[in-house]
Amino acid sequence: MTMPARRIRPDAGRRSFDLRATAWFFVLLALVLCVLGFVVRTVAETAERRPAWVVVLCVTGLAAVLALRRRRHRLSARTARRAAEALEEGALTALEEWETPVTDAPPVLQAPAAAAGPGLVAYDYAALDADEFEQAVAELCARDGCTGVEVVGGAGDLGADVLAVAPDGRRVVIQCKRYEDGHRVGSQDLQRFGGTCYTVHEADVAALVTTSDFTAPAIEYAEHCGILCVDGAALQAWQEGTGPAPWTYAGDVGGGC
Repeated sequence: MTMPARRIRPDAGRRSFDLRATAWFFVLLALVLCVLGFVVRTVAETAERRPAWVVVLCVTGLAAVLALRRRRHRLSARTARRAAEALEEGALTALEEWETPVTDAPPVLQAPAAAAGPGLVAYDYAALDADEFEQAVAELCARDGCTGVEVVGGAGDLGADVLAVAPDGRRVVIQCKRYEDGHRVGSQDLQRFGGTCYTVHEADVAALVTTSDFTAPAIEYAEHCGILCVDGAALQAWQEGTGPAPWTYAGDVGGGC
């Protein structure tokens, strides 16, 4: 007697091993790990340089938590909308802070000194950046009677930052060096300025004004070329009116290297 064969149904729940799918899984996993590592390192460096981005990260993390909770617990549409509005507002605030250029500390403006002349503010030169320092020196020239005062510093200035005509008609060419304490103006700075102040800019009075000091070789070179050296102390005295303007150090200043 022949027994009927029983058909064995394939197990629908069991899947055969797929080498291609497994390989793609590990490739994607490696990419995710690489991206996460890069993001963590970038976040750490950015947070150190830009504290404002900490706010961005916190807001982003809060948004992720809210999104997960919404998916798991199906938060109401009103709650999700409020969270999105708060996220957008926080992100915009943080991005505005991020886009604000990082500069040196703003100038510390003191009350106008009596000797500084009317309308001129006494600056803390150490708190100014290079462009602001050039502008402040130009203001001193204008205050003390110079005409045609012009700030020309920048790319291609050939060593001249401020040009002016002294009250006695002489052409004044000034180079400004806004240096930190301990960073003195060296002879190379004077040599570069000396190579253009008379031959290119046709100066009658050439002066290098700095917030710092000069090295001995720089002073020696300046004396040889007839360039006036105005250090931080002389600059402060000039501003306060207790010291002379550069073009009044000597009536016949001039020369060439």
